[in-house]
Amino acid sequence: MSPSGGDADVSEAVHRTAEDIGSMEIRGAATIAAAAAEALGEQAAASNAGTPEEFHAELRAAARVLYDTRPTAVSLPNALRYVFRDIEGDTVERLAASVHASVSEFCRRLETAQNDLGRVGANRLRDGDTIMTHCHSTDVVSCIETAVAHGKSLSAYVKETRPRNQGHITAEALAALGVDVTLIVDSAARRYLNEVDHVLVGADSIAADGSVINKIGTSGLAVNARDRGTPIVCAAQTIKLHPDTLTGHTVDIEMRDEREVIDEAAEREIGDIDVLNPAFDVTPPRYVDAIVTERGQFPPESIVTLMRELFGEGTTEPWAEA
Repeated sequence: MSPSGGDADVSEAVHRTAEDIGSMEIRGAATIAAAAAEALGEQAAASNAGTPEEFHAELRAAARVLYDTRPTAVSLPNALRYVFRDIEGDTVERLAASVHASVSEFCRRLETAQNDLGRVGANRLRDGDTIMTHCHSTDVVSCIETAVAHGKSLSAYVKETRPRNQGHITAEALAALGVDVTLIVDSAARRYLNEVDHVLVGADSIAADGSVINKIGTSGLAVNARDRGTPIVCAAQTIKLHPDTLTGHTVDIEMRDEREVIDEAAEREIGDIDVLNPAFDVTPPRYVDAIVTERGQFPPESIVTLMRELFGEGTTEPWAEA
């Protein structure tokens, strides 16, 4: 086995997880983070490495396979960083046990974080409030679920969120909580904002200046909400903070397959056209009233302080080639 850790050393479990993340079978930042961490655990458990050097090389190769799946979902590299940070041992067996312990602790913190975030976000919601959502965010659902558990009656306008209709997932989750749900087409958002008390959105990542990177359409909704005077709140665990932006890096916007927008037959019928399918857009901090995390509620401009507290002034990529 080569100590460089080629792709052949990566377990089938890692490849399956990477494929599911890339195809959005696994979606949602916290779910992606947990899946990536658990895949590293499976890689460690399946390792046939003969030396600690070979083990580290295999783990780095597995992490690279996972890292390359979703460039905008910053929770994924943050999960990888967390697992790598706590790995120690002078034998393959001790290293594998260390990975298992790190993965278990990371997943425990993830579960606790969403519950804590839900309690913070629920405090913003009043009995009788109407909210509007975009896409699907388990952090947003957690805020609403906690508010309902506290006895608050809520209603929601849920944007369908084309082209993959993730809003349908949100509609189902909120209806199951007893929320009065109205599903609307994306372009109808402005029409109903006057009836809304809060816009709640999630985030795939948050930049150091407080910009929110989320499902395409979020920025337009935020601009319309500000024009209508409707507060817009982003619910996002700290795993979604993008530490690379502290050192000037920009956030890559993932371009997805055009077949999510139009099939081949329809495209041929229309004629010679280009099809663009960006997965995300960037909402500037001036359009966001608050960012709710498990650490509390923050104005967007102060997120950089929290980011430095958690990550320092910069980050490394421990999965890079040695």
